[in-house]
Amino acid sequence: MTQNDFVKYLEEEEIQIFEIQNLKSTLDLDNRKINEIVENLVVKGFLSRIERGKYCRANFRDENVIGIFLAKESAVAYWSALNLHGLTEQFPNKIFIQTTQLKKEVEFAGTTYQFIKIHPNKRIGIVSNGYGNYKFPITDIEKTIIDCFDLPQYSGGFAELIRAFYNANLNAKKLTDYCSAVNNIAVIKRLGFLAELFEKKNLSGFIKFAQSKVNRSYNLFDTFGENAGETNNDWYLRMNLSKENILGIVQNQY
Repeated sequence: MTQNDFVKYLEEEEIQIFEIQNLKSTLDLDNRKINEIVENLVVKGFLSRIERGKYCRANFRDENVIGIFLAKESAVAYWSALNLHGLTEQFPNKIFIQTTQLKKEVEFAGTTYQFIKIHPNKRIGIVSNGYGNYKFPITDIEKTIIDCFDLPQYSGGFAELIRAFYNANLNAKKLTDYCSAVNNIAVIKRLGFLAELFEKKNLSGFIKFAQSKVNRSYNLFDTFGENAGETNNDWYLRMNLSKENILGIVQNQY
């Protein structure tokens, strides 16, 4: 097979991104031959190397697809998903990828990809976005909200999360199921409190579930805030962000 044959194959099969190992068996090429072809095409600018053994067409720059390609059992999540779902106007400076695999940060074509490892039990609430070569898995709205409250350091700020929860059209059953899988009691209490405060009547089932999970250990409402403020004895939360401030955040949108 020549370099031209290889390029023609990629075009005919509409392959934009690939792993050498997968094409090697399909094309019946040995390691030396396929590596030689691919590396020459990289030098000539037809292909770009993402990381060892993984390549894409030189003009392919879909950041979400590339991020998913870099880690198995993965999905676009956290701040990146929050933005794609239209729940924040802030753009993350990284692409956040949730995965069951341990993987270091990767930088490619000016974009940084951060991988957050989760337990396989927490891999739930994933849907597809896009189509064809531009299709990628992403956490749905409910799972995105829960994940961001679970690991707020990847969410773009606590005020953004409060706004996102207020504005999102959420499904009570999904929230309940996903919270059960993630199993973070502090997160369940915070979400239950907010659902009650915002009078989200469609979440009455979730509020009952959250109330059943309340323990007698006080948690800070704002994880990054000071250990101060009044105590809420219904939800066992220390309100280091007052109800008035919370309502002010959602009343003054962006």
